[in-house]
Amino acid sequence: MKAIHMRHGEHAHPESTAANCHAGHEISDIRRRFWVVLLLTVPVVFYSKSIQEILSFTPPKLPGSAYYPSVLGTLIFIYGGSFFLKGAFRELCERRPGMMTLVSLAIMVAFVYSAAVTFTRRGEALFWELSTLIAVMLLGHWIEMSAIGRASGALWELARLMPDEAERITDGDTEIIPVGELRPGDLVLIRPGAKIPADGDIVSGESDVNEAMITGESRPVEKSPGSQVIAGTVNGAGSLRVRVTKVGEETALAGIMRLVAEAQSSRSMAQNLADRAAYQLTLMAILAGMITFVAWILLSGSLEFAVGRTVTVLVIACPHALGLAIPLVIAISTTLAARNGLLVRDRMALETAKDVDVVVFDKTGTLTEGRLSVVGVFTASGMDENEALSLAASVERDSEHAMARAILRTADDRGLSLREARDFRALPGIGAEAVVGARAISVGGPRLLESLGWSLPPELDAPVRRARLLGQTLVYLVDEGSVRAAIALADTIRPESREAVARLRAMGVEVAMMTGDSEDVARWAADELGITEYSASVLPADKAKVVRTMRLRGRRVAMVGDGVNDAPALVSADVGIAIGAGTDVAIESGGIILVRNDPRDVAKVIRLSRASYRKMVENLVWATGYNVAAIPLAAGVLAGYGIILPPALGALLMSASTVIVALNAQLLRRLRL
Repeated sequence: MKAIHMRHGEHAHPESTAANCHAGHEISDIRRRFWVVLLLTVPVVFYSKSIQEILSFTPPKLPGSAYYPSVLGTLIFIYGGSFFLKGAFRELCERRPGMMTLVSLAIMVAFVYSAAVTFTRRGEALFWELSTLIAVMLLGHWIEMSAIGRASGALWELARLMPDEAERITDGDTEIIPVGELRPGDLVLIRPGAKIPADGDIVSGESDVNEAMITGESRPVEKSPGSQVIAGTVNGAGSLRVRVTKVGEETALAGIMRLVAEAQSSRSMAQNLADRAAYQLTLMAILAGMITFVAWILLSGSLEFAVGRTVTVLVIACPHALGLAIPLVIAISTTLAARNGLLVRDRMALETAKDVDVVVFDKTGTLTEGRLSVVGVFTASGMDENEALSLAASVERDSEHAMARAILRTADDRGLSLREARDFRALPGIGAEAVVGARAISVGGPRLLESLGWSLPPELDAPVRRARLLGQTLVYLVDEGSVRAAIALADTIRPESREAVARLRAMGVEVAMMTGDSEDVARWAADELGITEYSASVLPADKAKVVRTMRLRGRRVAMVGDGVNDAPALVSADVGIAIGAGTDVAIESGGIILVRNDPRDVAKVIRLSRASYRKMVENLVWATGYNVAAIPLAAGVLAGYGIILPPALGALLMSASTVIVALNAQLLRRLRL
């Protein structure tokens, strides 16, 4: 894969399984061959005796016109047919005969027979059939490769997200440099509407950044100093100064491109099945061609007719549509996934997701925010909530404890002013105390009350008991020796989690939850989300056991976690989904990585898997059914009724079948995840 800072004029077409039989052949080469062959085919057809007899006309006599069909037909075989002959040579070297082998056999049989007729002057040559056959086959390949290019151009589409140049700030001035010259530590200016050239942290400025092309987030994301930005995303109306942290192959966009390339080239069960079917069909087509030739020699005694039927069978039975049925869907689904913030590391994971009947979520950081937040403030008479929060935050101002940060964050959200605290003293394992104004204030958990023998006032008893039943953490505010308030903290449920659970259930998928938290906390979270199956007090090392137990019961399990302490469970599941990767796309434990920290995207994975599978089945049914019906027709089973397919028409039908498969795969792009 080329460097992420490639120029827009450079090609970045990845090698994909959809284009294996075309490796080394550019669309422009096939287009050029087609037009040359078509130009030479016109006089071949025009001066062929059989065509003249059919259309009852006599062409003008030109010098050497009697030799036009044989001479030009030979040139067409050499120039246009070499494309197929080289492809057949590669297939045979790999011991995987396929479409190129069948087409090469067909045109070689037609050419050798026609050359023999020309030299012996016995029979009717098939040069016009040979010429039109090669022309039609090249046209079909041209159309097909264009469709493949559109389907598998995910890397090129991603590469185009990168700007060519960046505006680097040096000594208070700016300079325009190629993106490839950026280095970590550089300071760049991102003007309104400009693309961000590298991953980095915002030093100054505020703006909304459009990250839809990377994360699938439809709404612009607010950015301020300290926020991370991703290369390839688009700045909004504000001006930003960004300190570069990652460039080139280390950026998130480069990581996404690597994952897309790996997914497009990885194998799947359906692909293996299609490949085996295509191989078997190739052998059957060769056998059918031999039987057709022998049968018509015995029945008609006409070598010309037998050769024509054999050539048509070989051409029309080409398993190209069957070979493309799966790779085209893979290329399109992988692109569609990347556009929606779903990064597929393993195609098997996406293919298996369609069969998932239970999704197991890790609670902390997946269904919840993963950080403590104030969920309730209970006060004794004579004190209101805001005063209690203000006093507690004033004492905890300089503390780095998670509970202190949560209290400070809530006070800031409510716009509360903090007061000056003196004589601050930390009480390890208990809390903290300080003098606020002229009042001695202590803040701490239950051990604070136990250590000093303080008791709760009656009005706080009931709400504190309810908070404990819900598994919430309690911090008490003591003012001049009296407990004046209790602040309840908990890891809050993500707003998206309820919708995620509802979406999965609507799709017929059960939802379960596991957590290392206590039974009370787990029960509270499960009740909030309407989840009936959950496991509490599960150590990270035991999460994999929970998943394996479910699988032993015959369930198809998708595990959703953060990809760090959930790694063993992610690997143990049928489908491991690492959520909230953000700019880190190098997570090794998940078969599928969700860029956004949004549990609703799990339903998108399953929906995409099911839609992709439907397209694969449709293409396989069409490609297989086409060959079942076409081979007998090409062999001439209806010849007694005057229905005979010439080789060129057989080639046209084969190409049409391939194009139909390609167009059907393209319909997957319309899927709304």
